[in-house]
Amino acid sequence: MCGPRRQHMIEDTRLNFPPLVSVIDDDESVGAATSSLLRSLGWNVHLYSSAESFLECRHFDEVACIISDVQMPGMTGLQLQRRLRELGLALPIIFVTAFVSDAVRRQALDGGALCFVGKPVDGAVVSECLRMLPQRFDTGAR
Repeated sequence: MCGPRRQHMIEDTRLNFPPLVSVIDDDESVGAATSSLLRSLGWNVHLYSSAESFLECRHFDEVACIISDVQMPGMTGLQLQRRLRELGLALPIIFVTAFVSDAVRRQALDGGALCFVGKPVDGAVVSECLRMLPQRFDTGAR
């Protein structure tokens, strides 16, 4: 594995798309809490401490969704979103941030983000965002 802080795997054969969420956050406690939430919802999770470590891994075909912090040292979440577009990758992204602003929200959503969520992360909101995946990307029902 290239760069994740930890890896949690849950087998879920009910899905016909990769049940993997990549969580990118420089705050280890936020990453751990988000990972725990996602695992409780039945998702596999890979944690990354930076956008750069996620990009180095290059296992993009396994990822159903990215949950990324907006503000991180080095490459920000919005810069990651742009870089993925430059690479021709249309991976769904749920952005999370402690510093919600209308301008950043608009930039993220205009760039194709699935959702934009404030911290602390509300599990019900994240769950609803993940339920949008099959509808938006026609990948089957969850």
